[in-house]
Amino acid sequence: MRDDVAVRSGRSYRVASPPENARVTRELASELEYVLEKFALEAGFHERDRVSVGFKPGVFGHHRIGRAADIYTVGGIGLDEWKARWDHARECARATCDPRASGAIAAAERQRNLGWRLYKAQQFHGRWAQPYGYPIQLFGPWTREEGPWKYISDRMLRAHRDHIHVAK
Repeated sequence: MRDDVAVRSGRSYRVASPPENARVTRELASELEYVLEKFALEAGFHERDRVSVGFKPGVFGHHRIGRAADIYTVGGIGLDEWKARWDHARECARATCDPRASGAIAAAERQRNLGWRLYKAQQFHGRWAQPYGYPIQLFGPWTREEGPWKYISDRMLRAHRDHIHVAK
């Protein structure tokens, strides 16, 4: 029997899904808790104002052995909605003729978009699996634009358009 545990809430974030939605190995739980705390603090959350993070269980690959988790919501909003907001802001930035205005739009979206910020925190602070011959196990709606492994198939990108997948 595996020694799986549920990802726990932290000081600056709270898990807003049933514990069984994020039952993973102790190693992965510890890594996620570390990264989620870093993300929440960097985004300005704290003990009296925690950000919510929602998981859903996966069924394929690393999920079957507790080595992967899928994050579907942050701040009560789905990752697909955060990505739609990101894309809209980028289109607005491209449409403007003033480079300073374009830069300001992009900077404002980077600051307020919790989905993108969570993805980047996972990229910068997480130590995810990279099986020999396979990409780093961090996929989500921003994978093609932001990496860390940008060469993702259309099928794989569609499968991760509404959540962030991490594996350790």
